[in-house]
Amino acid sequence: MTFTFAVAPAEPATAAAHFRARLSVETDVSDVHADLSAGTPALVVVDSRGAAAWTQGHLPGAVHLPTAEIAARAAELIPPGSAVVTYCWGPGCNGATRAALEFAVLGYPVKEMLGGFEYWVREGLPVVTETGLTRRPVDDLTAPTATITCDC
Repeated sequence: MTFTFAVAPAEPATAAAHFRARLSVETDVSDVHADLSAGTPALVVVDSRGAAAWTQGHLPGAVHLPTAEIAARAAELIPPGSAVVTYCWGPGCNGATRAALEFAVLGYPVKEMLGGFEYWVREGLPVVTETGLTRRPVDDLTAPTATITCDC
């Protein structure tokens, strides 16, 4: 017996629709880093964590807007026409999902950054802390040590 195909794979068209739908609401740290580095216009990255987490470290250029404050403050902090990417701690936290839902309800185009702050840091990408810009060594279980992108 095969475990992988104990349930038959979806028809290709069904699978394509499923994966396209996922990619329409999700992104990853490598793609966000590439877009931030390229200065992609109208991209706003939102850190939905609380004040203590923000102070511990956050993505360069991110806007700090905890989930509980999005409905009340998004219009003052996020320019009209912006595309929003939300992040929280990491894959064990659904804070970025809740934040993305808040933005979607408000009418913003939005994606959730998979992996969150944890994978941003584990991939050796820059982080802003109270002492300035810093990077941790790349975790070779999450990214190649010789480059920032996995080329996938």
